Amino acid sequence: MSSITRPLAAAAAETGPRSGVRWRIFGIVFLLVTLNLVDRTALSIAMPTIAKEFDLSPTLQGVLLSAFFWSYAALQIPGGWLIDRFGPRRLITGATVLWGLFQTLAAFATGGLSLLLTRVGLGAAEAPLFPSGARLSADWLAPGERGRGAVLMDSGGPLGAAFGGVVIASLILTFGSWRTAFLIAGLATMAVGFVAWRYLRDDPATHPGVNAAELAHIRGEGSTSRVADVAAVPEAIAPRSVAGLLAGRMGWAMINFGLLTWGPSYLVQARHFDLKQIGYSTFVIFLCGMAGSLFAGFTADALINRGYARAGVYKAMLAVSGSATLVSFLVLPQVADPVGAIAVLSTTLFFLYWGSLYWSLPALLAPRGKIGLLGGVMNCAGSVSGVAVPIITGALLQATGAYGAVLAFFAACAGLYILGTLMIAFPRKAAETV
Repeated sequence: MSSITRPLAAAAAETGPRSGVRWRIFGIVFLLVTLNLVDRTALSIAMPTIAKEFDLSPTLQGVLLSAFFWSYAALQIPGGWLIDRFGPRRLITGATVLWGLFQTLAAFATGGLSLLLTRVGLGAAEAPLFPSGARLSADWLAPGERGRGAVLMDSGGPLGAAFGGVVIASLILTFGSWRTAFLIAGLATMAVGFVAWRYLRDDPATHPGVNAAELAHIRGEGSTSRVADVAAVPEAIAPRSVAGLLAGRMGWAMINFGLLTWGPSYLVQARHFDLKQIGYSTFVIFLCGMAGSLFAGFTADALINRGYARAGVYKAMLAVSGSATLVSFLVLPQVADPVGAIAVLSTTLFFLYWGSLYWSLPALLAPRGKIGLLGGVMNCAGSVSGVAVPIITGALLQATGAYGAVLAFFAACAGLYILGTLMIAFPRKAAETV
């Protein structure tokens, strides 16, 4: 133990049980991601209603659903650079207030063009959130906790989609207006942005609630963990890993964003659900996604802390995730019963959201000063998929008049997800146990 570590480890021993601020930090991030997806998916839930009001074709609906990702993708890499330079606290707070504002402005849209502009603004404002979470994971969590940190952040996504379906549908039915639903969602988001500013900190040592024991734990000082720690930090980002990371994330994101944007329309057109049924079905489907995300993170950390190689755990779990998703899309067209279709989609989301583990990878594959940047690059790849997949889905649907080709396309994306994951080369020490 170094001379610097001894005083802190001794102080930690004297303070007794360590504080739990790091998990409250990730509780706030979880809430922000949940709201992020409520706001993001509001248009998908309201689209059948908006399409009638604005007389939108399937292709134009696809363009509107895609517009969010134009600016979201474009600002991922600049956003990651800004996070590394200015810290996640400022970026998260500004982003949350700004995307709440754009969601509020969407309530006043007068047609397809004005609605499109608010979606572009929403995408730009939401861009820094997930890379900021990846940076917070590296700064606030011990290595043996980062799987849980990744899924606590990312599981807010399916939960937001789940509650977004119920909340937005319920607000539309209660007030008879999608505009009121958007207004309420936007104002609530802006309020939470101020909560984030008050509690988040970039450095655990500057947070008044963190005691010496928790700080020593975060830094791995005096730890008895069997997981390789600081020595596993790579000196550079391996090109092969970047290629695999981008390909795998693109395959995963095509499926995720395809279901987020076109899932409600699929339930209406292929399964003949009404608005209330859409809300509750979306809730069940994406709640299963949240369960899958949490299961993956806690299971991965448990296996790694027992001494299993990190690379083997992540690759095995992500490969199972992609394989189960691929099989689900091959089975879904054969299921005629609507309830059975919801069961298949729920299973699909459970396994798909094991992909939340991807958010623990930037801290393993990049030097500390480039974690936010790599997270931005990774999320940019996913966001480019978000730009493409609503348009591709709309074009396939308009060309064929049915969802069979769409589901086959999603199955192919699952194959890309598997292949990309298997390409990732973990730094040797990060894959070993000690």
